[in-house]
Formats: sequence, structure tokens, C-alpha cells
Amino acid sequence: MHPRLIIAELEEHPLRHRLNNEFHARPPVPLLGAMLVSHLVFKHSATMVQAARDNVTRLTQTHACQAIDSSDAHMMLETSSFRMRWELHTEFSSYTFYRPLISGEPLHPDVTAFDAVNPEWLGAIPGKLMVATHIELRSTAEISPESVLASLTPNGRTMVAAKVADEAAWIFTDFKIDNGFSRFLILNESMTQRQSGRTVQRLAEIETYRMMALLGLPVAKEVSRWLYSGEKQLAEMMDHIGQARSPDDEREVLGTLSKLAAEVEHSVARTTFRFGASHAYHGLVMQRIEELRETRISGLPTFFEFMQRRLLPAMNTCEAISRRQEELSGRVARNSQLLRTRVDIELERQNQELLGQMNRRARLQLRLQETVEGLSVVVLTYYGSQLVQYLAKGTKHLHHLNTDIITAISIPIIAGLVAWGTRRMRKKLAAEEGGER
Repeated sequence: MHPRLIIAELEEHPLRHRLNNEFHARPPVPLLGAMLVSHLVFKHSATMVQAARDNVTRLTQTHACQAIDSSDAHMMLETSSFRMRWELHTEFSSYTFYRPLISGEPLHPDVTAFDAVNPEWLGAIPGKLMVATHIELRSTAEISPESVLASLTPNGRTMVAAKVADEAAWIFTDFKIDNGFSRFLILNESMTQRQSGRTVQRLAEIETYRMMALLGLPVAKEVSRWLYSGEKQLAEMMDHIGQARSPDDEREVLGTLSKLAAEVEHSVARTTFRFGASHAYHGLVMQRIEELRETRISGLPTFFEFMQRRLLPAMNTCEAISRRQEELSGRVARNSQLLRTRVDIELERQNQELLGQMNRRARLQLRLQETVEGLSVVVLTYYGSQLVQYLAKGTKHLHHLNTDIITAISIPIIAGLVAWGTRRMRKKLAAEEGGER
């Protein structure tokens, strides 16, 4: 038999348990009976992450509580008067408070699930409040859906409603902010505890991601105004390129175009994260709505229809502005390349003219050099004949020839030798230069 494999003896990846725990993180809170859920979201920068953790730690020190679940980015606390769930995300932290309600208990508009929390602790939460919503969970035995529908008036607020969880519950909201909070009403008909918890969690996430997605809209409107002027400026520069008559004009337009390119890239770098985040948040909103498994209530828009009519146009605006930025960046790059090509062609033409002038100068220098070489042959022949004449005079007692005749005969001989030597030296230098090339 093969020896039995013992898992503990295998080398384990250091992230194995952490990744598996992440897979099971943030489970929905099972909810039984009537419940008030208050959900707060604070947007903050990455530098405030530790401050958010420290503030949650202070809450555990000021209340007799039990940490049900805890990690670096998630904590569940339970006290005698409320339950709190804290989650840390990339650019925000969420605080969800749960408070049981007595069946049939009337709920005052100012009541929250975190009334038992010290206001000083709430005021010390780092970041700026982005989302504040109440989710009231009741049974259909307490509040009938018919009574809610009967209270709606034709000229009142637009109510968004749907049956969810395979028609096991009813949800009503108008996405308006009253007394600082938006409100959801869930009427539970036959949901289980976990279904109730998942429905509450999805509604809180829909409200959170809806608001976070809309952060891209003001940025899109701001960039839209700048894009209009940038596109107009680019069109004017293209006209200047066509009217340019000198390299100086082209270089001036190229400098302006390079400045515009820098501004475009700065705008792209500044808004890429925001537009990308808005797109991702919008996807999460639509995913959570799909998970609700809506069924239409006659006469009222569903969550999907409401988001398609109100949220989708804003997201389309962000996407269109992002696309216009990318297109403007590409157009600026193409026009810059075109203008650089024109400038390079002009520089090449000037370089060709300069090289032609250098060639003419080189040919002139060659002719002058050949002329000098001819004169050098004459000079060397003259001095050589003089040496021969001196030698002939010095040895005239040894022969009877006339020194002038000897000198005259030597002149062509010396000239030929000098010319032959000069030509040979020129060929040798030319061969050496060709070998080096």
C-alpha cells in the first residue's frame, strides 16, 4: 500500500487561507422579525484608512460588545442595543447598524439604528458622508402592501417598487433624501432570515454604489467644457498648419500643439480613475438589482427601469466624455506627428542644400589641390634640376659635356619622376581611405 498523504507535511502557499477567507468575507446578516437598518458611507482618501480602523477600535472600547467577525477590512460588532458592521473599501468605509424593532412599533422619522452610539464617535469618523439610508424591514402582517399602494398619490413623488426574491417580499423607495436619509421599506411576506439579510445588504449596496457611480458625472461635465475649447483650439491649429509658409510658422504651431497634448494627457490622467470607477460601480448596481429577481408591481417602475432612466444617462455621459478625451488625445498625437513630419522634411531639405554646398566646396578644394600639386611638380623639378646643375658643375673636369645640356636633359626626367611619385602616393592614400570605409 502507498503511504497515506498527510496535508500538514506539504508546503503551503502563504496566501492560501487568506484568499479562502476573502472568498467567504462579508456574508449577509440573518435578520428575523422587524428591523431598522441604518447605513452610512464615508468617502475618504487612502491616508485615512488607519484612522478609520482606529476609530472602530475606539467604539469597541466604549461599548460592551463582542466581535463576531473581524479582519483588516471588515468587522462585525454586537452590543446589547445594536449591531454594527464595518467594511473598508478602496475609497470609502461603510457602517451598517442593525436595531431590532418591536412588532407594530411606530417609527419616528428621526429615529436611527445608531441612536445608542456616542455622537462624538460618529463625528470622529474620518471622511465625508456620502450615503445615509434607512432600511425598514417589516412583515406584511404589520404593514400591508395594499395600504402602502393606497397611500400613493398621482401627483406625489415617483415611487419605485417591486416584488423581489420570487415574490417573497415587497420593496418601496423613492430615492429621495428626507432628514438627511434616503429610505427603503421592505415588507416581508415569506422570506427566510438569510433572504432578508441578503435583500437588506443588496439594497444598501445599490444605494452606496449608485451614489459612488454618480461621482463621475460632475467630473464629466467639467471636462466637457474643457473638451469643447480643446477641440476648437485643435481645429484652429490645423488651419494654421495649412497656412504655414515657413519653418518658423510650423515650429510655432508645433509648440502650441505640444502644449495642448500635455493638457489633454493631464486631463486623461486626472479622470481615468474616476470614470473607470463610475463604470465599475454602475456594473455593481445593475448586478445587485438583477440579484433581487424583481417582479413588476402594476403602475410603478421597477428598480431596473428606474436606473435605466435616471442612472444610465449619467453613466453614458461619463463614457462619452471619456471616449472624447481619448479621441482628442489620438487626434492631437496624429496631428503632432503630421506636423513633425513636415518639419523633418523641411530640415532634410535644408540638410540636402547644406550637403550640396559642402560638395561644391569639396570639389573646389580638390581642383585647388590638383593645381597646387601641378605647381609642386614644377617647383620640385626646378629644385631637382638645380641640384643636377650643381653636381654637373662640380664634376665637369671628369667629363667634357656641357653642364647646361646635362641640366636640360634632367628636367623632363625629374618632372616625370615627380609626377609619377605624386600620382602613386595619391592612389595609395585613396586605397587606404577606401579600406577604412
